[in-house]
Amino acid sequence: MALFRSAAIGRKKTDREAESPFWISFADQMTALMVLFLIALTVTLYAVTEKVSEAEQQKAARQQDIATFLQRLRELTESQVGISLRGTAIDFGDRARFEHNSHRINEAQSRLLSHFAPQVLALARDPLGQRWLKRISVVGFADASGNYLHNLNLSLQRSERVLCVLLVPPPGVEPLSDAERRQVRELFIVSGASFNSQKNTAEESRRIELRLEFFENDEARQPPALPDGLVDNHCPLDKG
Repeated sequence: MALFRSAAIGRKKTDREAESPFWISFADQMTALMVLFLIALTVTLYAVTEKVSEAEQQKAARQQDIATFLQRLRELTESQVGISLRGTAIDFGDRARFEHNSHRINEAQSRLLSHFAPQVLALARDPLGQRWLKRISVVGFADASGNYLHNLNLSLQRSERVLCVLLVPPPGVEPLSDAERRQVRELFIVSGASFNSQKNTAEESRRIELRLEFFENDEARQPPALPDGLVDNHCPLDKG
């Protein structure tokens, strides 16, 4: 009798433990962990999606801003005879050609550059230009005659001559303002391409282009630290 009573008491105790909310089965624990994992995964995916979406929006906004800037520049070039915009490069056509083996810019070309450059600088100072325009590279080219290094130096001299006209204009050519000349120093760089990117003829190949470069979304403008009172007294290039 005592044995049956003890067994009955044991069963009741086991039943109470099984029914007790403090004893969670292994399956319930795995279910809870799975729910927590799904919640964490959902939150992570949402955060990543939001981040990607924001990056795509920034990329699209940048592209739209640059397209608007280039359209304004295209309208400017279309108002000038012989000048065109190809992608992000300003092509002067036959208005900025050079004689064979020469880097000399004649008076008409000097006047063209001194008239056109301030209009480009004005665009660079507008909000879109200040936000996205990184630099303007003056690229000189040569024809296929002569060796590569000679033409590389010649094409570099041609691009340097453009800056000479802007910073130290020849007699009879209206100079840029001090502010514009400082902007040229901050924004323009020179580059030579030797006889790469040949045109249809040797005459067309002896040219210069202005190539625009733009900031990426994560880049910040850092103006170069130019010395105060910087004065250009002369152009280092002699007759050529």
